[in-house]
Amino acid sequence: MDFTEAYSDRCSAVGLAAREGNVKVLRKLIKQGYSIDVPDNRGWVPIHEAAARGSSECLRLLVRAAPSDDYVNSKTFEGMSALHLAARCGSVESIRVLLEAGADPNDVTTERTTPLFLAVENGNTDAVTFLLQHGANVQGPHSLSGWNSLHQAALQECTEIMRMLLEKGAGKECKDDFGITPLFVAAQYGKLESLQLLISHGADVNCQAKDRATPLLIAAQEGHLECVRLLLANGADPNLYCNEDNWQLPIHAAAEMGHDKILELLIPVTDRICDKGKGKVSPVYSAVYGGNKECLETLLREGYSPDAQECLSFDCRSPMCMVFQKKYFYFIDAFLKYGITLLGINLGYCLYHEKFALFQRFLKLGCLLPSGDQLWDFLSYTIQAQEAYKQWLPYLLLAGFDPVNLMHRLWILSVGDNALNFTLEFTNWKRLPPAVEQDLSEYKETFTWTPKSHFASIPPLSHLCRLEIRAILRSERLRSDRFIRELPLPACLQDYLLYLDVLRVNGIPEAEDYLGQREEGAAPSTEDAERRDTCATGTR
Repeated sequence: MDFTEAYSDRCSAVGLAAREGNVKVLRKLIKQGYSIDVPDNRGWVPIHEAAARGSSECLRLLVRAAPSDDYVNSKTFEGMSALHLAARCGSVESIRVLLEAGADPNDVTTERTTPLFLAVENGNTDAVTFLLQHGANVQGPHSLSGWNSLHQAALQECTEIMRMLLEKGAGKECKDDFGITPLFVAAQYGKLESLQLLISHGADVNCQAKDRATPLLIAAQEGHLECVRLLLANGADPNLYCNEDNWQLPIHAAAEMGHDKILELLIPVTDRICDKGKGKVSPVYSAVYGGNKECLETLLREGYSPDAQECLSFDCRSPMCMVFQKKYFYFIDAFLKYGITLLGINLGYCLYHEKFALFQRFLKLGCLLPSGDQLWDFLSYTIQAQEAYKQWLPYLLLAGFDPVNLMHRLWILSVGDNALNFTLEFTNWKRLPPAVEQDLSEYKETFTWTPKSHFASIPPLSHLCRLEIRAILRSERLRSDRFIRELPLPACLQDYLLYLDVLRVNGIPEAEDYLGQREEGAAPSTEDAERRDTCATGTR
């Protein structure tokens, strides 16, 4: 049965008269002996109907005819008394009648709601005044969540009611079940006048809820600029940690939610230990997590590090890791602009997301090559991208990555013949580590791999010299053809050092063009193209 909707066919004749505020009919029915305590589908008896209607005359008739002293405090199925309904309605005269008849001014519903709270909730200032004058308690919880009437008045920005409650002794630091104070409520919902009033009465601007959130954090999170400004001007601490892990500050909330103006207020007053401090979390992560590029650029422009610290809270090694995790690729230019250190694992993320042009771009910009504890993760990404090997493998090997680092057993068994043969071109295929030779031998016997014919022979001296020279030059000088083109060698030998013979045989002309780029995105110069064309054949 619905306890909230009134059904006319479930209401007695007396109840209907009271509902309509029809004093004449109600008097007649009472005189004829009709019962005044028959409930409807909601548990409402006629006294509830009259109170909800705000009909003090009907209430007087019912109170006089009351079958017992408890009638005035009769409860609906939701625990509402007539006084609750009169307070909600705002009828001061009805409240007077009920209180004079013995109604309890501090009675509570099944949800622990008091008449005072309902009067406040409905903005009934006169009703609030009258209840306060006649014994309504301003202390303690007035609703199910533990809210006091002051919480509700702050939410509704009823400053006149707030003043009355405070003058009657309402606790400005009263807390609900979550440890939230009225000032916190005002900050959360952007009620500036409520906030000003509570601050003027000495409410604590650095109070913390049970989850350690502060008014400044919640105002920053919700984007209430003027509330943030007011709180800071009155001593709110921007460096008070707002979570159990001791890393979240108001600056994180503003960055995550995209409130750039608030971020600009918080940056100068926030301790920079959060930027790269161990165990902390840079707000750069928060900006990326929230997808807010403008906030990210503000942080980077103001000196926050694009590298930040490893962030276990978000399971990220770096902010760039989060960019890939969230697929916010449009953030990458901002990070590059402010000098992020490109890690080898970033190349793996490019492969995972099939961002091959970005892979090439990172290498051109000097991205560190995968090594150490990043190597195994990177290897798994290369296996996933092995079918598109021409779009990334040549660029990786040309940049000086040691191909032996790829040749784990799993990789050998997973990649195609062409990718494997191409990789071996960058090795001394007769001097591979024993474990690699063993894996290749087993692979050849078990599967249908056909090695290039020249892999059966000892590499020519020219190839061994090529490997040695490239090892001496190191990766930093191999990202483009600039350094090799400046060596005092014939163009055909320069081409050989650049592996153009292998690229052409394998049909990868794009890599040749890539090597000739002087700057990111630039085409090779005409002079370079002509010089490469003077050597018609390779030097193998």
